[in-house]
Amino acid sequence: MKLYDKIVEKKEKIALIGLGYVGMPIAIAFAKKVDVIGFDLNKKKIDLYKSGIDPTNEVGDDEIKETTVDFTSDETKLREAKFHIVAVPTPINSDKTPDLSPVEGASRIVGRNLSKGSIVVYESTVYPGVTEDICVSILEEESGLKCGVDFKIGYSPERINPGDKVHRLENIIKIVSGMDEESLDEIAKIYELVIEVGVHRAGSIKVAEAAKVVENSQRDINIAFMNELAMVFDRMGIDTKEVIEAMNTKWNALGFTPGLVGGHCIGVDPYYFVYEAEKLGYHSQIILSGRKINDGMGKFVADAIIKKLILANKVVRQAKVVILGVTFKENTPDTRNSKVVDIIDALKEYGIDPIVVDPEADSDEAKYEYDIDLVELKDVKEVDCLVLSVAHDIFKQMSLEEIDALFGDFDNNQKVLIDVKSILDRKEIEEKGYSYWRL
Repeated sequence: MKLYDKIVEKKEKIALIGLGYVGMPIAIAFAKKVDVIGFDLNKKKIDLYKSGIDPTNEVGDDEIKETTVDFTSDETKLREAKFHIVAVPTPINSDKTPDLSPVEGASRIVGRNLSKGSIVVYESTVYPGVTEDICVSILEEESGLKCGVDFKIGYSPERINPGDKVHRLENIIKIVSGMDEESLDEIAKIYELVIEVGVHRAGSIKVAEAAKVVENSQRDINIAFMNELAMVFDRMGIDTKEVIEAMNTKWNALGFTPGLVGGHCIGVDPYYFVYEAEKLGYHSQIILSGRKINDGMGKFVADAIIKKLILANKVVRQAKVVILGVTFKENTPDTRNSKVVDIIDALKEYGIDPIVVDPEADSDEAKYEYDIDLVELKDVKEVDCLVLSVAHDIFKQMSLEEIDALFGDFDNNQKVLIDVKSILDRKEIEEKGYSYWRL
């Protein structure tokens, strides 16, 4: 009997290793069909899940309360499963090189608890070759088993878009790969249990690994182009949003907009691709240029803030600047690799210690990662400059009267509004005389 059949008949289990923004939704989805073990080293996170709380906001508390996932921080529970999905983060080091320690650590945990007849599938973003050249050796060393004989491997890159309620796990085509035809068929059929739109069978594990880093590198380059245009148009005195709206009337316009490029995918994956390319003697020209532009956008925005403060006759070091939003994107609590932090750091160089408000963000994570103490919006007053940095729905729904109430009691031309996400009505803002700038 094939492993797929055993899993469907609940004679074997699936295990998810890493229950963050990627692993947890996958575990929840599979648990509606088969028996699932959800493992994470973070006991606090496991306790939240067991209590019916979704700290990621990806599926919601109701789904967590109703799921049959066996949440655990006890790695020995993994011995009850034969199909392991590794979904741990793969960040970068301070020198922009890949940090493979999470995926290596997860491999050791799986290896210590691996049994014959198992399949291990990696979803973590890596450069081509990591799964077969690095992870396999760890699995073999820890388990004493032989890959291809006692167990098999595959790779299926995650494509979950945190905070996106339209493009969900079940309606995004899943790339799957295996070390041979048998493992590929098993992996594809198992994922088809939850992927309603089907899977794409890649020709090899390396192809699947490459597809992941390339698709995010492509987005990064396109956004970098728009960011470069925004910087040029700012000098020309041309509104970038109006240019984009005009351009997008053409049928083949791509629809990208300028902005801060952070998070755990687009702001990270290109470095994985470049790292491996440089090991092979090729120095990236386009990808690294795009990364340089996008990594510099925080300082560009900060410089714009300083200019507007000066033009509004503010004493820069004494200016009260409030930043609305610190997560890497809208409507998610995820602050990992947030480029809003670059704005904050750049402002501190000018002697400004901005106040940060974000009702969506994980306050503990913000404090741990960036030493930022989040403030509640109701406590904000007497502001000189308001920076709308993240397009959370709660901010987009604020009226101009509510925004104005946050400022001090002075003329509108001394109230500085910085609209990083271009969510405000420029015409209305400027008609009322505010000192307004948008990316």
